Amino acid sequence: MSDLNQNSNANQSVLSALDVSLAYDQRTIVKNVTLNLDPNSITSLIGPSGCGKSTLLRTFNRMNDFIPAFRKTSGFIKYRNLDIYGDDVDPVFIRRRVGMVFQKPNPFPSSIAKNITWGPSINGFQGDFDELVEISLKRAALWDEVKDKLHSSGLALSGGQQQRLCIARAIAMDPDVILMDEPCSALDPASTAKIEELMSELKERYSILIVTHNMQQAARASDHTALMYHGELVEFGSTRQIFNSPKNKVTEDYIMGRFG
Repeated sequence: MSDLNQNSNANQSVLSALDVSLAYDQRTIVKNVTLNLDPNSITSLIGPSGCGKSTLLRTFNRMNDFIPAFRKTSGFIKYRNLDIYGDDVDPVFIRRRVGMVFQKPNPFPSSIAKNITWGPSINGFQGDFDELVEISLKRAALWDEVKDKLHSSGLALSGGQQQRLCIARAIAMDPDVILMDEPCSALDPASTAKIEELMSELKERYSILIVTHNMQQAARASDHTALMYHGELVEFGSTRQIFNSPKNKVTEDYIMGRFG
């Protein structure tokens, strides 16, 4: 574990959005959102398509920097106490600390082992690569299934295994936070169950923020849930409270399936 993690206050928010508005060109996508993520917890972002969930998610590790039209128009995004959009902040550092798993499994077209070692290698990792591969795959609950074919293509794995390989690839970078954008939407129910079980294990080491359209998944897998609607954060609280006694009528209507 890095010194940054060791020195952080256990009660400190890992990621924070403070009055954040986001836009593509002149079109505002996210409006004045304030959201704090606790350490060692799973937070779900739910809401109808186009409400700004994925845009907000990608802002936490500056992935939106690759979209020319993107602009952060107000507010602050903080990792621990660091303003990640500060002039002196290296986006590569942020992406190492805040890893990303995408909607569709996207392993590199190379061996399982190379999928794990490529990122650390180009970032100057000086340790034992064999140990790194084993630890990362074990933490992603994939080691026992692939330990005898580490030099086979990651593309030969099943969809669920490929997604766990992508999680292992993120873990290999020694992140503090893992962002997941609809990580189960392309998977069958059995693979989805494995990913949800894995997330529960991973939160002992990492903080997880997941975007999901699957409200049952949010209810099963997350500690906290945030509902977004038309770019605004409508309600945020414990998952139990959001699903059992929502305070906002929009939240109640969405959870009851009255719109979506």
